[in-house]
Amino acid sequence: MTGALAPVKPLTALDRCDRCGAQAYIRATLPVGGELLFCAHHGRQHVAALREKGADILDESARLSKTPTNAANDER
Repeated sequence: MTGALAPVKPLTALDRCDRCGAQAYIRATLPVGGELLFCAHHGRQHVAALREKGADILDESARLSKTPTNAANDER
């Protein structure tokens, strides 16, 4: 056993918040095993406490503020 961590796969639209069912943007991997998924709202509420307990946090909530490119505007 090498102790190397498996690569974390990015969150997709199919990943849902464990609190409310909205799209998940935050994954908390618990030190005892298992993971919790949160939308940005619930992630902000719980991430500090989870981090204090040793959870590894993957936060992709910055994707919410990105502006999608519009192909029609790019052709002009």
